[in-house]
Amino acid sequence: MAQRIYIIEDDVALRTELAHVLELSGFAVGAYEGSWADTAARALAAEPDCIVLDLKLPGADGHSICRDIRANSSVPILMLTSSESEFDEVMAMNLGADDYVTKPYRPAVLLAHIQALLRRSAGPAADMTMRHKGVTLNIGAGTVSFGDRTAELTRNELRILQTLMRNPGVVVPRSEIMCALWESDAFIDDNTLTVNVNRLRKTLASLGVPDDFLVTRRGVGYAV
Repeated sequence: MAQRIYIIEDDVALRTELAHVLELSGFAVGAYEGSWADTAARALAAEPDCIVLDLKLPGADGHSICRDIRANSSVPILMLTSSESEFDEVMAMNLGADDYVTKPYRPAVLLAHIQALLRRSAGPAADMTMRHKGVTLNIGAGTVSFGDRTAELTRNELRILQTLMRNPGVVVPRSEIMCALWESDAFIDDNTLTVNVNRLRKTLASLGVPDDFLVTRRGVGYAV
């Protein structure tokens, strides 16, 4: 089941753009519309895995909404604001926000922040081992196995395979994979991604994994 992101943002254009980016990355998206009187309750009723909350809302206080959400749930909260005030950032974090991004933001960067929050909220032991079509990925050890063979993965190979195996049978956009690699502090562009995917293919082939395990959808992304 896709993880659900709930957006609380009054700017319709920004809300629509963010929802589009998240949906392309495989998330289910909900967005708050209407009066701001019961914002926290309605957000929590949607049972999201992460909430993206704009600090400056017409007729509402983002800090208060953040406090109300945190009083009733441990769901990760990412605050958005056009303010560069250190006071706003400190106050948001003290009221329970987990992260803070200043507008204008690049969609890929915001997506990376959301994915990092979701990983942290899952806990350090979550998904340490993943299995799909006979392939076993040991995230803690940084290895991949097939049958009785095991190979070590580079950091980038590990990130790519982990991202794909989190979404079995789903085409993962190249942009999402590059975001996952970007979080590892590696410099990644489109050509670098292609090189790393080809290296991963060779590693899998050395274990005897069938060629059709990792599928390319030209112009879109990859799937396992």
